[in-house]
Amino acid sequence: MLGEYRIEGRRASDIAADIERAVGTGGLEPGQLLPPMRELAARLGVNPNTVAAAYRTLRERGIIETAGRRGSRVRPRPASTARGSIRVEAPPGVRDLSEGNPDPALLPPLEEALAAAARENLRSPSKGLYGGATVVPGFARLARAALDADGVPDGPIAATSGSLDAIERVLAAHLRPGDTVAVEDPGWGNLLDLVPALGLRPVPVRVDDDGPLPGEVTRALGSGARAVIVTDRAQNPTGAAVGAARARELRTVLARFPRTLLIEDDHGHGIVDLPLHPLAGVTDSWAFVRSTAKAYGPDLRVAVLTGDPVTVDRVTGRQFVGPGWVSRLLQRAVVHLWETGAVDPRAVAASYARRRDVLVRALAERGIEAHGRSGMNVWVPVPDETGAVARLLHAGWAVVPGARFRLASPQGVRLTVSGLDPDEIGRVADAVTAAAAPARARSYG
Repeated sequence: MLGEYRIEGRRASDIAADIERAVGTGGLEPGQLLPPMRELAARLGVNPNTVAAAYRTLRERGIIETAGRRGSRVRPRPASTARGSIRVEAPPGVRDLSEGNPDPALLPPLEEALAAAARENLRSPSKGLYGGATVVPGFARLARAALDADGVPDGPIAATSGSLDAIERVLAAHLRPGDTVAVEDPGWGNLLDLVPALGLRPVPVRVDDDGPLPGEVTRALGSGARAVIVTDRAQNPTGAAVGAARARELRTVLARFPRTLLIEDDHGHGIVDLPLHPLAGVTDSWAFVRSTAKAYGPDLRVAVLTGDPVTVDRVTGRQFVGPGWVSRLLQRAVVHLWETGAVDPRAVAASYARRRDVLVRALAERGIEAHGRSGMNVWVPVPDETGAVARLLHAGWAVVPGARFRLASPQGVRLTVSGLDPDEIGRVADAVTAAAAPARARSYG
């Protein structure tokens, strides 16, 4: 059962620590069955309740899982190599279409915004020190106004250090290790790493150009998923965007499962010209996240979070005893950028759309299926992503293998168009055509 490894300890905390240490060092491997509690208690000479307490601690930490009579096993770990490292390093002379970064030319300069924020900090009651409001009033006011304009239900405003920070805090506020979460497949690689890292089980939900398929969401929630995460626009990697008809279908599904935790990620706000069709408000617990990264710069690390009062209160309460708050300096810098109109969302969206749409059309003309309804990425289904990536690299283009974004969906590659010049698109399309055979499927799974 355990091979040569011998669990040690007399107290519950010591037994739990020994098992956790063995998992971390590889002495106990993912999927390995642990001894029944009474058997281990007899071997260690302790009360079975002591072992039960140790196993309970390990379950709460997401280290083991218990399946009734089948016993307790070491949980599958998050990928030993994070999905973010599944990438191709672009050597000199190779154009890099893999990073997923916004076009620097479309990002606003930050010097004036940061200087104005510093001055405002000094004029504030807290003067940038401990104490004071955790959310700058102007930040909350402008964020709420933008959410109201897009039909997002009313709810308190919080600030987090980016979208993933918000999603992590919301999941931790509601779920326990072992709970299942419905996630888009293909979907955001960092999120697919985060869910198992929290001890949660990801359940893949297929997507098409309109977002998650309603039947897939129904299946996931019907099988016990306690949460679902939906990207409203500029889905990474496929560019999907939830349209009006799909939003109605998804709200109907969610209404059948009102106890589901719904998390919506609208990181495409400010770079997408398609209207938002929010799903929030159908379930009892919900959160809506809107990052500033793509439109104003990833290094700002500021996102807007709203949701039902209980969810936001749990998040801010836990945040208070951790980092305390997201830098008010950065919040005020974002307020300055909003108030001065530092970014023209229509112009930014049009710039990405021109490059993205031209590439998708060029691939279609060459018989290659490609997807990119919104945002800055194009997803191309391929029968052999490893071979396609290698051939594209040889041709002078670095793209991301689909393995970074997939759980159960077919293979593909992602190209980011933000760095493409118009005169390069034809050459990219030719290289992709040579690297990948035409795909017959009309959806992603």
